Amino acid sequence: MNLRRNKLIREQMEAKLRRLKPLGNIEPPRHGWIRAIREALGMTGSQLARRLGVTRQRISRIEQDEVSGKVTLETMHKTAEALDCEFVYALIPRFDLTAIITRQVEKLARARLERASATMRLEAQELTPREKRKALEDEVEAILSESTRLWWEDDAL
Repeated sequence: MNLRRNKLIREQMEAKLRRLKPLGNIEPPRHGWIRAIREALGMTGSQLARRLGVTRQRISRIEQDEVSGKVTLETMHKTAEALDCEFVYALIPRFDLTAIITRQVEKLARARLERASATMRLEAQELTPREKRKALEDEVEAILSESTRLWWEDDAL
């Protein structure tokens, strides 16, 4: 994927993610969303079971699986539908995507420069702190012009 297209895709994704950011702070109900919504609707487990075409025991298992993190996305979709709800699934990055990329690229640049610095130390040609900062900036810029796939390759370090 070319770098300009990747940047455009990232900018569009960041615009979507900004709208989701407030949801990252919402704690799920103690007994899970399914049970909380079901109880708020005044629906029994048996009534939800009939709507889903499963047993009451299956509803208990679904609710337990949701709390433990074992429920499948398919089950969440079907159960949400039976509760007349929409199931929303999202990954909300802890930082904006550009910051994540910057941190990764700086890590890669530092690793590359450390290899070069080791050789320079052996030859008594170590850079000054100012020269090191400039070299890091230059290396980051060079890496950002490379294929985005290389940014995430562990062996590129």
